[in-house]
Amino acid sequence: MRRLAGLLVVPLLLLSAACGSDDKGSDSASTAASAPSKGGFPAITAGAKFGEKPTLAKGTGKPPKELKTKVLSEGDGAKLKNGDVAQVNYLGQAFDSDKPFDNSFDRKQPFDLTLGAGMVIQGWDKGLLGQKVGSRVQLVIPPELGYGAQGQGDIKPNATLVFVVDILKAQQIPASAKGTAVAQDNTDLPKVGTNTDGKAPTVTVPSKVDPPKKLVSTYVLESKGDVVKESDSVVVNYVAKVWKSGKEFDNTYTTGKTATFPLAQVTLKGLKDGLIGKKIGSRVLLVVPPDQGLGDKEQQSIPANSTLVFAVDILAKM
Repeated sequence: MRRLAGLLVVPLLLLSAACGSDDKGSDSASTAASAPSKGGFPAITAGAKFGEKPTLAKGTGKPPKELKTKVLSEGDGAKLKNGDVAQVNYLGQAFDSDKPFDNSFDRKQPFDLTLGAGMVIQGWDKGLLGQKVGSRVQLVIPPELGYGAQGQGDIKPNATLVFVVDILKAQQIPASAKGTAVAQDNTDLPKVGTNTDGKAPTVTVPSKVDPPKKLVSTYVLESKGDVVKESDSVVVNYVAKVWKSGKEFDNTYTTGKTATFPLAQVTLKGLKDGLIGKKIGSRVLLVVPPDQGLGDKEQQSIPANSTLVFAVDILAKM
Protein backbone atom coordinates (compact mmCIF):
# COMPACT_ATOMS: atom_id res chain seq x y z
CA MET A 1 0.00 0.00 0.00
CA ARG A 2 1.32 3.45 -0.93
CA ARG A 3 1.89 6.11 1.70
CA LEU A 4 0.19 9.42 1.12
CA ALA A 5 2.37 11.48 3.45
CA GLY A 6 4.86 12.48 0.77
CA LEU A 7 2.04 14.03 -1.26
CA LEU A 8 0.59 15.91 1.68
CA VAL A 9 3.48 17.74 3.26
CA VAL A 10 6.82 19.27 2.53
CA PRO A 11 9.40 16.50 3.03
CA LEU A 12 11.28 16.72 6.31
CA LEU A 13 14.73 15.46 7.14
CA LEU A 14 13.91 12.40 9.18
CA LEU A 15 10.95 11.24 7.10
CA SER A 16 12.99 9.49 4.38
CA ALA A 17 13.30 12.68 2.34
CA ALA A 18 16.40 14.43 1.03
CA CYS A 19 18.42 16.17 3.70
CA GLY A 20 18.54 19.77 2.55
CA SER A 21 20.52 22.02 4.84
CA ASP A 22 19.51 25.43 6.07
CA ASP A 23 22.88 25.75 7.76
CA LYS A 24 26.07 25.58 5.74
CA GLY A 25 28.33 26.22 8.67
CA SER A 26 28.71 29.03 11.19
CA ASP A 27 31.08 31.75 12.30
CA SER A 28 32.34 29.41 15.02
CA ALA A 29 33.38 26.64 12.63
CA SER A 30 37.12 27.15 13.08
CA THR A 31 36.77 27.09 16.86
CA ALA A 32 34.49 24.08 16.69
CA ALA A 33 36.92 22.14 14.54
CA SER A 34 39.59 22.31 17.22
CA ALA A 35 37.45 21.51 20.25
CA PRO A 36 38.00 18.02 21.67
CA SER A 37 35.34 15.35 21.97
CA LYS A 38 34.60 13.96 25.42
CA GLY A 39 33.45 10.39 25.83
CA GLY A 40 32.63 10.19 22.14
CA PHE A 41 30.45 13.32 22.23
CA PRO A 42 31.62 16.23 20.06
CA ALA A 43 31.78 19.43 22.10
CA ILE A 44 29.20 22.20 21.89
CA THR A 45 31.18 25.39 21.37
CA ALA A 46 28.33 27.91 21.24
CA GLY A 47 24.60 27.98 21.92
CA ALA A 48 24.81 25.52 24.78
CA LYS A 49 21.52 26.44 26.48
CA PHE A 50 18.16 24.82 25.80
CA GLY A 51 16.41 26.76 23.05
CA GLU A 52 19.60 28.17 21.54
CA LYS A 53 20.90 26.99 18.19
CA PRO A 54 24.05 25.01 19.07
CA THR A 55 27.39 24.94 17.31
CA LEU A 56 28.99 21.49 17.33
CA ALA A 57 32.67 20.64 17.12
CA LYS A 58 33.99 18.06 14.73
CA GLY A 59 34.33 14.68 16.42
CA THR A 60 37.82 13.48 17.26
CA GLY A 61 39.15 9.95 17.31
CA LYS A 62 37.16 6.98 16.14
CA PRO A 63 33.39 7.39 16.25
CA PRO A 64 31.54 5.24 18.78
CA LYS A 65 30.20 1.95 17.44
CA GLU A 66 27.10 2.00 19.61
CA LEU A 67 24.34 4.54 20.27
CA LYS A 68 25.41 7.12 22.83
CA THR A 69 22.97 9.43 24.64
CA LYS A 70 23.89 12.34 26.88
CA VAL A 71 21.48 14.61 28.74
CA LEU A 72 22.98 18.08 28.44
CA SER A 73 20.24 19.70 30.54
CA GLU A 74 17.33 17.85 32.11
CA GLY A 75 13.79 19.14 31.94
CA ASP A 76 11.09 18.61 34.54
CA GLY A 77 8.41 17.24 32.21
CA ALA A 78 7.11 13.71 31.74
CA LYS A 79 9.33 11.00 30.31
CA LEU A 80 8.77 10.16 26.64
CA LYS A 81 7.06 6.83 25.96
CA ASN A 82 6.51 4.95 22.72
CA GLY A 83 3.34 6.27 21.15
CA ASP A 84 3.86 9.80 22.45
CA VAL A 85 3.83 12.59 19.90
CA ALA A 86 6.74 14.91 20.64
CA GLN A 87 7.72 18.28 19.25
CA VAL A 88 11.44 19.01 19.10
CA ASN A 89 14.07 21.34 17.73
CA TYR A 90 17.27 19.75 16.51
CA LEU A 91 20.62 20.21 14.80
CA GLY A 92 22.28 17.32 12.95
CA GLN A 93 25.89 16.92 11.90
CA ALA A 94 28.15 14.10 10.73
CA PHE A 95 30.69 13.02 13.38
CA ASP A 96 33.61 13.78 11.06
CA SER A 97 32.31 17.19 9.99
CA ASP A 98 32.13 20.64 11.53
CA LYS A 99 29.18 21.73 9.37
CA PRO A 100 25.54 20.79 10.10
CA PHE A 101 23.58 19.02 7.38
CA ASP A 102 20.24 20.17 8.79
CA ASN A 103 18.64 22.03 11.66
CA SER A 104 15.16 23.19 12.61
CA PHE A 105 16.31 26.26 14.53
CA ASP A 106 16.87 28.31 11.37
CA ARG A 107 13.50 27.27 9.94
CA LYS A 108 11.76 28.35 13.15
CA GLN A 109 9.54 25.31 12.64
CA PRO A 110 9.86 22.55 15.28
CA PHE A 111 9.71 18.96 14.11
CA ASP A 112 6.86 16.63 15.17
CA LEU A 113 7.28 12.87 15.52
CA THR A 114 5.51 9.89 17.04
CA LEU A 115 8.06 8.07 19.16
CA GLY A 116 8.53 4.39 18.35
CA ALA A 117 6.42 4.59 15.18
CA GLY A 118 9.29 4.34 12.71
CA MET A 119 8.83 7.93 11.53
CA VAL A 120 12.45 8.72 12.29
CA ILE A 121 15.76 6.90 12.20
CA GLN A 122 16.17 4.22 14.87
CA GLY A 123 18.77 6.24 16.75
CA TRP A 124 16.13 8.83 17.51
CA ASP A 125 13.46 6.32 18.55
CA LYS A 126 15.91 4.59 20.87
CA GLY A 127 17.81 7.64 22.12
CA LEU A 128 14.81 9.81 22.98
CA LEU A 129 12.84 7.08 24.75
CA GLY A 130 12.65 7.88 28.46
CA GLN A 131 13.97 11.42 28.12
CA LYS A 132 12.05 14.19 29.89
CA VAL A 133 10.17 16.98 28.20
CA GLY A 134 12.19 20.17 28.54
CA SER A 135 15.51 18.35 28.19
CA ARG A 136 18.36 18.98 25.77
CA VAL A 137 19.84 15.67 24.63
CA GLN A 138 22.88 14.87 22.52
CA LEU A 139 22.79 11.70 20.42
CA VAL A 140 25.70 10.00 18.67
CA ILE A 141 24.19 7.51 16.23
CA PRO A 142 26.11 4.72 14.46
CA PRO A 143 25.32 4.04 10.78
CA GLU A 144 23.13 1.00 11.41
CA LEU A 145 20.77 3.15 13.52
CA GLY A 146 20.97 6.05 11.06
CA TYR A 147 21.03 5.98 7.27
CA GLY A 148 23.33 2.98 6.93
CA ALA A 149 25.31 2.09 3.83
CA GLN A 150 23.02 4.00 1.49
CA GLY A 151 23.40 7.43 3.11
CA GLN A 152 20.82 10.14 2.49
CA GLY A 153 21.17 13.40 0.59
CA ASP A 154 24.22 15.22 1.99
CA ILE A 155 24.83 12.40 4.47
CA LYS A 156 27.56 10.06 3.24
CA PRO A 157 27.19 6.26 3.35
CA ASN A 158 28.10 4.69 6.70
CA ALA A 159 28.14 8.06 8.45
CA THR A 160 28.00 8.34 12.23
CA LEU A 161 25.58 11.13 13.06
CA VAL A 162 25.47 13.61 15.93
CA PHE A 163 22.28 15.41 16.96
CA VAL A 164 21.45 17.96 19.61
CA VAL A 165 17.72 17.71 20.35
CA ASP A 166 15.57 20.04 22.46
CA ILE A 167 12.35 18.26 23.57
CA LEU A 168 9.77 21.04 23.58
CA LYS A 169 6.58 19.15 24.44
CA ALA A 170 4.86 15.79 24.16
CA GLN A 171 1.53 14.12 24.71
CA GLN A 172 0.01 10.64 24.68
CA ILE A 173 -2.32 10.08 21.75
CA PRO A 174 -5.77 8.47 22.19
CA ALA A 175 -6.54 5.32 20.21
CA SER A 176 -9.63 6.72 18.53
CA ALA A 177 -11.83 9.72 17.97
CA LYS A 178 -14.69 10.09 20.44
CA GLY A 179 -17.80 12.20 20.60
CA THR A 180 -21.42 12.31 19.59
CA ALA A 181 -22.41 10.45 16.43
CA VAL A 182 -23.81 12.80 13.80
CA ALA A 183 -26.61 11.58 11.53
CA GLN A 184 -25.41 10.59 8.06
CA ASP A 185 -28.64 11.23 6.17
CA ASN A 186 -27.29 12.17 2.75
CA THR A 187 -27.46 9.01 0.64
CA ASP A 188 -25.25 10.63 -2.01
CA LEU A 189 -22.27 10.73 0.37
CA PRO A 190 -20.08 7.92 1.73
CA LYS A 191 -21.04 6.34 5.05
CA VAL A 192 -18.38 6.08 7.77
CA GLY A 193 -18.40 3.75 10.76
CA THR A 194 -18.71 5.21 14.27
CA ASN A 195 -16.63 2.67 16.19
CA THR A 196 -14.32 4.06 18.90
CA ASP A 197 -12.17 0.97 19.55
CA GLY A 198 -9.04 2.20 17.76
CA LYS A 199 -9.72 0.09 14.69
CA ALA A 200 -10.26 1.51 11.21
CA PRO A 201 -13.81 2.70 10.56
CA THR A 202 -15.67 1.31 7.57
CA VAL A 203 -15.97 3.68 4.62
CA THR A 204 -18.70 2.81 2.11
CA VAL A 205 -18.74 4.86 -1.10
CA PRO A 206 -22.17 4.96 -2.80
CA SER A 207 -22.30 3.20 -6.15
CA LYS A 208 -23.77 4.75 -9.30
CA VAL A 209 -23.65 8.22 -7.78
CA ASP A 210 -21.58 11.07 -9.19
CA PRO A 211 -19.21 12.61 -6.63
CA PRO A 212 -19.81 16.18 -5.43
CA LYS A 213 -17.87 18.87 -7.28
CA LYS A 214 -17.21 20.89 -4.15
CA LEU A 215 -15.29 19.93 -1.00
CA VAL A 216 -17.34 18.10 1.61
CA SER A 217 -16.21 18.25 5.25
CA THR A 218 -18.67 16.90 7.79
CA TYR A 219 -18.60 15.33 11.24
CA VAL A 220 -19.09 11.62 11.79
CA LEU A 221 -18.25 11.86 15.49
CA GLU A 222 -18.22 15.38 16.97
CA SER A 223 -16.17 15.98 20.10
CA LYS A 224 -15.95 19.02 22.37
CA GLY A 225 -12.26 19.63 21.71
CA ASP A 226 -10.47 22.76 20.55
CA VAL A 227 -10.91 23.91 16.98
CA VAL A 228 -8.09 23.14 14.51
CA LYS A 229 -6.27 26.19 13.16
CA GLU A 230 -4.06 26.38 10.08
CA SER A 231 -1.07 27.08 12.33
CA ASP A 232 -1.51 23.76 14.18
CA SER A 233 0.28 20.49 13.65
CA VAL A 234 -2.26 17.68 13.83
CA VAL A 235 -2.01 14.01 14.74
CA VAL A 236 -4.44 11.87 12.76
CA ASN A 237 -5.45 8.38 11.74
CA TYR A 238 -7.22 8.03 8.43
CA VAL A 239 -8.64 5.73 5.79
CA ALA A 240 -8.42 7.02 2.19
CA LYS A 241 -10.28 5.74 -0.87
CA VAL A 242 -10.84 6.63 -4.50
CA TRP A 243 -14.51 7.50 -5.08
CA LYS A 244 -14.92 5.93 -8.53
CA SER A 245 -13.53 2.49 -7.71
CA GLY A 246 -14.06 2.47 -3.96
CA LYS A 247 -10.48 1.21 -3.74
CA GLU A 248 -8.54 1.97 -0.57
CA PHE A 249 -5.16 3.54 -1.29
CA ASP A 250 -3.98 4.43 2.21
CA ASN A 251 -4.78 3.43 5.77
CA THR A 252 -2.77 4.44 8.83
CA TYR A 253 -4.69 2.02 11.09
CA THR A 254 -3.15 -1.00 9.37
CA THR A 255 0.36 0.17 10.27
CA GLY A 256 -0.46 1.13 13.84
CA LYS A 257 1.27 4.48 13.19
CA THR A 258 -0.49 7.81 13.32
CA ALA A 259 0.39 10.58 10.88
CA THR A 260 1.58 13.95 12.16
CA PHE A 261 1.96 17.03 9.98
CA PRO A 262 1.83 20.84 10.15
CA LEU A 263 -1.34 21.91 8.37
CA ALA A 264 0.43 24.93 6.89
CA GLN A 265 2.65 22.54 4.92
CA VAL A 266 -0.10 20.28 3.60
CA THR A 267 -0.18 20.55 -0.19
CA LEU A 268 -3.47 18.65 -0.64
CA LYS A 269 -5.76 21.68 -0.41
CA GLY A 270 -8.98 19.77 0.25
CA LEU A 271 -7.45 17.88 3.15
CA LYS A 272 -6.09 21.03 4.75
CA ASP A 273 -9.24 23.10 4.24
CA GLY A 274 -11.42 20.20 5.36
CA LEU A 275 -9.67 19.86 8.72
CA ILE A 276 -9.35 23.56 9.57
CA GLY A 277 -12.21 24.55 11.86
CA LYS A 278 -13.00 21.00 12.96
CA LYS A 279 -12.69 19.94 16.62
CA ILE A 280 -9.83 17.90 18.05
CA GLY A 281 -11.03 14.43 19.05
CA SER A 282 -13.58 14.22 16.23
CA ARG A 283 -13.99 11.92 13.22
CA VAL A 284 -14.53 13.74 9.94
CA LEU A 285 -15.64 12.67 6.47
CA LEU A 286 -13.86 14.53 3.68
CA VAL A 287 -14.74 14.26 0.00
CA VAL A 288 -12.02 16.02 -2.00
CA PRO A 289 -12.69 16.90 -5.65
CA PRO A 290 -9.80 16.67 -8.14
CA ASP A 291 -9.13 20.42 -8.24
CA GLN A 292 -8.50 20.35 -4.47
CA GLY A 293 -6.75 16.98 -4.51
CA LEU A 294 -4.24 15.47 -6.90
CA GLY A 295 -5.54 17.11 -10.07
CA ASP A 296 -5.34 15.79 -13.61
CA LYS A 297 -2.21 13.66 -13.28
CA GLU A 298 -2.07 10.03 -12.24
CA GLN A 299 -0.36 9.54 -8.88
CA GLN A 300 0.87 5.98 -8.49
CA SER A 301 -2.28 3.90 -7.91
CA ILE A 302 -4.61 6.93 -8.00
CA PRO A 303 -6.05 7.69 -11.48
CA ALA A 304 -6.02 11.21 -12.88
CA ASN A 305 -8.99 13.44 -11.96
CA SER A 306 -9.92 11.29 -8.98
CA THR A 307 -12.26 12.39 -6.23
CA LEU A 308 -10.78 11.25 -2.93
CA VAL A 309 -12.61 10.13 0.21
CA PHE A 310 -11.08 10.37 3.69
CA ALA A 311 -12.34 9.29 7.08
CA VAL A 312 -10.06 11.18 9.49
CA ASP A 313 -9.74 10.84 13.25
CA ILE A 314 -8.27 14.14 14.52
CA LEU A 315 -6.55 12.77 17.60
CA ALA A 316 -4.49 15.72 18.84
CA LYS A 317 -2.75 18.92 17.89
CA MET A 318 0.71 20.14 18.79
